[in-house]
Amino acid sequence: MDSRKKRKKKKSKRVLFFVLLSITILFLSLASYATYLYFKAESVFSESYAETTRDKSSLRDVKVDPKFDNISILIIGVDESKNRKNAGNSRSDALMLATLNKDEKSVKLLSIPRDSYVHIPGLGYETRINHAYQSGGTEGTIETVETLLDVPIDYYVKLNFEGFVDVIDSIGTVRVNVPYEITEGSYYGTAKVHLEPGVQKLNGEEALAFARTRKQDNDIERGKRQQEVVKATVQEVTSLDSLFNYEKIIEAVGDNMTTDLRFDEMKSFITYGMEGSNLNFETLTLAGTDYQPGNMYFWKLDEEELENTKRELKEHLEL
Repeated sequence: MDSRKKRKKKKSKRVLFFVLLSITILFLSLASYATYLYFKAESVFSESYAETTRDKSSLRDVKVDPKFDNISILIIGVDESKNRKNAGNSRSDALMLATLNKDEKSVKLLSIPRDSYVHIPGLGYETRINHAYQSGGTEGTIETVETLLDVPIDYYVKLNFEGFVDVIDSIGTVRVNVPYEITEGSYYGTAKVHLEPGVQKLNGEEALAFARTRKQDNDIERGKRQQEVVKATVQEVTSLDSLFNYEKIIEAVGDNMTTDLRFDEMKSFITYGMEGSNLNFETLTLAGTDYQPGNMYFWKLDEEELENTKRELKEHLEL
């Protein structure tokens, strides 16, 4: 073998060595990053844990385990923050019930209009559903939704609106379809938020304005916009593009969330996240009509449609 071939062979070996070394370093770096994120999430989310007095839903014979069972999670959006100075005296501003089917890897997300005229067990009479949180907190809200839908609430997640803004900002933006021109006051009391109609990417404060406005429509459309933002957020979080933002996402969620889901239970949702954009994610709402018997406005639910929704949720949970 002449010297030229020997040099060429040595060069090829060096190139192969550096390629393999680079791959190994990258693999070890990702493994280290993944390990760091795991322990970061365990620490942060464990601090967010806040149990209720309930061991399980009264509509369940036995306590469920999200690793093996279909479950439901009540998402309670509240406007409690340092900025608003109203902790302990707020009403729920957004209510959504998510049902998760383990085998299908599917999610149904029901938006419950905040003005829905329902019976609140803790008060003993019918009024707006968002009064349940003001009068009975998290557990009063859970009891009210269970009474309304006759579906077990297995877990809850409470997120305030500062968290809503922070989570989206930690991702970067979410892509939604703005239905019409929107001008809303800033959540932080600064310049107004102005959005033009059309598909666009919104930061946290813009997404909050998009989700909360109802100047040109009603609570039903507001609920649909909230669902759109939740769906867009899930898609962004589960995409590879957000991989190196996970530390910020974890901190943003943990700082603004309370839940009775333990960290070990949260880990079971990884299988849903692995579906990414293929996740079967369906949104539902509660049909009804405007109802104003006096000075107070309500959303009176359509009884027939309510029964259909109950049936659909129960079938999804395989009850």
